[in-house]
Order: sequence, then structure tokens, then C-alpha cells
Amino acid sequence: MTHEPTETASGLIADALAHVGALLRGEVDLARAEIDRNLRRAGTALGLLAAALAVALTALNVLTGAIVAGLAEAGMDPGWAAMLVGVVLAIVAYGFAHKGLNDLKLTSIAPSRTAANLRRDAQAVKGSADAH
Repeated sequence: MTHEPTETASGLIADALAHVGALLRGEVDLARAEIDRNLRRAGTALGLLAAALAVALTALNVLTGAIVAGLAEAGMDPGWAAMLVGVVLAIVAYGFAHKGLNDLKLTSIAPSRTAANLRRDAQAVKGSADAH
């Protein structure tokens, strides 16, 4: 009894290429969805930061005046009181800006799951090719 192959080599290659194409399209779709989600999250974060900034500037103006007035009332020269409060607030503002910029780094937007999937798929294809 002879065994006839049911599929030709060219048919198997065509099937493999079709599967690889479908896999790549799926990975591109996943990457696109992941980037869209991450960009929406970053946009929301920027909107929240802008709203917080507007409210904080108003509150900060009122509170700064009250602190300077309190220090002047306690006996400190008003000019020095304003300088002290300004320097402290500048240090706090730097800390907030530094944290905000670090949170918006490009690496947090990159599609990390898709990159991991592509590496895993490449290893699987390489392992499959090595087995044949």
C-alpha cells in the first residue's frame, strides 16, 4: 500500500503563508488597538493635568497671599516672606512637573504586549522551520 500525499508542497507553503499573513494582520490590529488605548489614556491624563493646573493656580494665588501676609504679620519683612514662599512653591512645582513628564514618556505609549506577541510568534515560526 502506497501513501499518496493529500497536499502538495506548494499547497502547504501557500497555507503557511496565508496563516503567517493572517497572524501579521492580527498583530497589526492588536498593535493599533493598544496604541489607540494608550493614546486615549495619555490624552485623558493631559486633560486632567490641565484642569488641575487651572484650579491649582487660583488656589495657589489665594494661599500664597495668605501665607505671605501671615509671615509679614509674624514679623518677617514682606519682601523676604514673598521670596521664601516663592522659592518653596517653585521647588514643589518642579517636583510635580518632573513626575508628570516621566509619566508621559514615550515608552509608556508603546504597544508592549504586541511586541511580546511578535517575539513569541517569531520564535514559534523559527522553531517550526527548524523542526522541518
